[in-house]
Amino acid sequence: MTASATAHPEGPSAFPQAAALSFREATKVYDPAAEPAVDRLSLEVPAGEICVLVGPSGSGKTTAMRLVNRMIELTSGDILLDGVSVREREPAELRRHIGYAIQQIGLFPHRTVAENIATVPRLLGWPEDRIRARVEELLAIIDLDPEEMRHRYPAQLSGGQRQRVGVARAIAADPPLLLMDEPFGAIDPITRERLQNEFLRLQREIRKTVVFVTHDIDEAIKMGDRIAVLRAGGVLAQYAPPEQLLLAPADDFVADFVGADRGLKRLALERVRDVRLWHAPAVRAGAPAAAARDELERAEVGYALLVDDAGRPRGWLAPADLGGDAVPAGPGSPVLLIDRADTVRDALSRLLQEEVAYGVVVDDDGVLDGVLSIELIEDFLRAEGRRAAEAPVR
Repeated sequence: MTASATAHPEGPSAFPQAAALSFREATKVYDPAAEPAVDRLSLEVPAGEICVLVGPSGSGKTTAMRLVNRMIELTSGDILLDGVSVREREPAELRRHIGYAIQQIGLFPHRTVAENIATVPRLLGWPEDRIRARVEELLAIIDLDPEEMRHRYPAQLSGGQRQRVGVARAIAADPPLLLMDEPFGAIDPITRERLQNEFLRLQREIRKTVVFVTHDIDEAIKMGDRIAVLRAGGVLAQYAPPEQLLLAPADDFVADFVGADRGLKRLALERVRDVRLWHAPAVRAGAPAAAARDELERAEVGYALLVDDAGRPRGWLAPADLGGDAVPAGPGSPVLLIDRADTVRDALSRLLQEEVAYGVVVDDDGVLDGVLSIELIEDFLRAEGRRAAEAPVR
């Protein structure tokens, strides 16, 4: 541990919570006789945004990302973090202020979950009580029970749990920048989708600057605030927000890479919270059934939702379930819960997969927000399509 890290537990020159990142003609050449791995890459990543680097094999995605934390050294050009060149900082000290999450996760197998998460704070000389508090906080954020999980070893976790611990370790010291190299690439599709959604939820809370590498354009569109499409040799083909990338590909290479189903991919840009939801009566066990029947006659959905005292859905109740004097305690028919922050594409996929007419939309606390249907998604997409067709392409 360096003396400066000990004297300054949060680092010798504190970054903000999220720092802007700037590539300035960044170039990496391994063999002067061959084309560069990254060729004069220039782009700006605003603080608090996710920049996704995407492209075919050999496009220099991972090389570009590893130039940021000096795992690979620049040949020419520069990279600025919060306006300061990465070349002006010692590599080891720089890396302690940049989170890093990779596909293989890289947890230390001989360390517990808590010890893995505490790795960088301990290197920075944080007091033990502060480290313990941070570990507890992060385990709660990534939805792992601290009492159950803190003393487990990586081999005792599922792949999804290990990935979440890897993300927690990457952000443990509250770095201004997070590098993610295909972090969800080695996980089954269902767990991958869930982890993507969890990370986007977490990002809404922590608002880090993120450089995210993937080969999957669908993942790039879902995860990125901005997407950098790289062609072979690390040449930037287009750098744009996802919507602009889909509406106006810069050239045939980008259009081919994005795919012919660009219209369908736009579903991944829209969130359930942007759709006008239907209303279903929310009823509580023991309430007068007559009032529920009256409300049901005026509702857009022909079923009532049984909710608990906090407003969290517990089951569907058909009109026949409300024939008595009081609303029954349930359980009613099962409900398909959809987070209001989910993409419309994910919500549509779940409705089709579960073969149900309605999805019950809830907020971050699981409280009822409304009801989604395939019909509502169709109406929404038609309206969005008209709006996109009328909007000028920038």
